Amino acid sequence: MKRNRSFIALLTILALLLSCCLAGCGNEKPSETTASKESGIRTVVDMAGREVEIPAKIEKAFPTSPVGVVFIYTLEPELLIGWNNELRQGESKYLPLKYQNLPHLGGWYAKTTCNTEELLKIHPDIILAVGNTDQMAISQADSIQQQLDIPVVILSSDLNKLDKSYELAGDILNLKEQANKLGAYCCESVKDVQSKAQSITEEQRLKVYYAEGPAGLQTEPKGSAHTRVLDMVGGVNVADVAMKGGKGLTPVSLEQLLSWNPDVILSWNMGQGGYYEKMLSDSKWESISAVKNGKVYAVPSGPFNWFERPPSVNQVLGLKWLGNLLYPDVYKYDMAEETREFYKTFYHYNLTDEDLTSLLKDSGGK
Repeated sequence: MKRNRSFIALLTILALLLSCCLAGCGNEKPSETTASKESGIRTVVDMAGREVEIPAKIEKAFPTSPVGVVFIYTLEPELLIGWNNELRQGESKYLPLKYQNLPHLGGWYAKTTCNTEELLKIHPDIILAVGNTDQMAISQADSIQQQLDIPVVILSSDLNKLDKSYELAGDILNLKEQANKLGAYCCESVKDVQSKAQSITEEQRLKVYYAEGPAGLQTEPKGSAHTRVLDMVGGVNVADVAMKGGKGLTPVSLEQLLSWNPDVILSWNMGQGGYYEKMLSDSKWESISAVKNGKVYAVPSGPFNWFERPPSVNQVLGLKWLGNLLYPDVYKYDMAEETREFYKTFYHYNLTDEDLTSLLKDSGGK
């Protein structure tokens, strides 16, 4: 009898040890603790390691910056209560009118300030800070939360961590199915691009200049979030300039550009106020290899720029577009098919043939 009791006790201990081991399998996932149902409050751990109390049911969300606008819109446009910046005509084209008419409330990025008075009138259930997860981001999130008494959750905009960001957001916003679908697409796409990039030799790598601003003489250096698409697909960013904070846009001279002599130029399109069409006929640019050889392309945009501005989920499609543009023998993507799938999955929009032609026009897409 004693032996039976000892055996049962041993089995019980083993069962407890096994359950503890299994519980530790998901340690990499941001944890969530659910409070009592009566309180209607949950405690989540965001991607900066902060514990944040949030409502159990969330119906209204607001981002701290345009990076978060794209993120929220891809998950569920109905949650979005306003924009951080004014929409351009090209950005509005692929957005239903009811979303276009959401108020412009500003935000907390670069030199932009938020219209907190109007924001508090609408009073979102949660504010999402999608971007960095460093100490500066933590300080800003804590400050906003204290000022407005609205929970602020930090999510990463790192392209390698978008699946985890979607996973946590899906849990918080009760949108797990959509979040898992978007996260899986991002994860698979980024891994595929990174795998293909490894096959590009130093001799094959093309020198690229990213032309920003109305004169094409503003740009971003290697390592900037604004040019990470170029870095990841294996292009050589010729811009040997200082890194600027905020919105970036480091000024360069035409003399610098001529000395860099890029093989390819990527430009803001005309809808963004870029110099794309003018640089093709500007005699000051004609000696640059990219211009001489017809390797000047406008970055596709609408509702969000594929390359950056904002540097958010839209860059995942940008990876495929730019990889296919620079190294078509390596990145063998059907950009018409990829674009249709992305817009349907992320922007809730079915592209027409006319839409597709308009998006890929001047971008070298095929």
